[in-house]
Amino acid sequence: MKPPEPIRQSLSDNRQIAAQASCGTSAEAIHQAILEQSKQLHRPGQSDALDFGAGTGDLAAKLVRQGLFQQVHAVDLIPYPEANLEGIHWHYADLNEPLGNLETRFDAIFAAEVIEHLENPRALARDWFRMLKPGGWVVCSTPNNESWRSLVSLIIRGYYVAFGPLNYPAHITPMLALDLQRIFSEAGFEEIQIKFTNHGSLPRWTTKTWQSVSWGMLSGRRFSDNVIAIGRKPNDGNR
Repeated sequence: MKPPEPIRQSLSDNRQIAAQASCGTSAEAIHQAILEQSKQLHRPGQSDALDFGAGTGDLAAKLVRQGLFQQVHAVDLIPYPEANLEGIHWHYADLNEPLGNLETRFDAIFAAEVIEHLENPRALARDWFRMLKPGGWVVCSTPNNESWRSLVSLIIRGYYVAFGPLNYPAHITPMLALDLQRIFSEAGFEEIQIKFTNHGSLPRWTTKTWQSVSWGMLSGRRFSDNVIAIGRKPNDGNR
């Protein structure tokens, strides 16, 4: 007698499992780098910001405390119990699908460590472009697969350090800085910048950072765990 075939999970179930595997949080160093970019890019009169893939709402809460935006919105698939924080306008949706009810609404979109969790980064960038007001900007972070730690993992193990068996199914889409530049450009963004968090763990000694052992002298692409891509929607918004 043949054993019963395993029940095939639905696409929705798979996405729920992947979202829950992320735990809804990002490292403090990533948040601080993104908040620094928000201060540098902010323009007077900008009112609405979106934390895309907000998880437990830590970054959204920091944006509220920063006080640069009149309204801070947050969207995620999972309604984490700790996510109902004061001052945040929450939305719940599958981030792999277009957020049709949020068209041309935001002055800024922040996406901390979310693009690597999703299936189609090009469609995602186009949706960010659609949701932004003309002149608005997006700040997106993702694991830096060009760090020494990630490259050593690729050579020895055959996969980037943030995309191994323990990271799956949360991390499914590895990106390089060049990929981010291309995707943003194809979506219509201008003034595209690539930056790094300048906080990077050593291979095998992950409790230590390149910055702590070099007195802050080592930074940039090879010595950062995360990369940040920034893009602005043209003021005419015609792309």
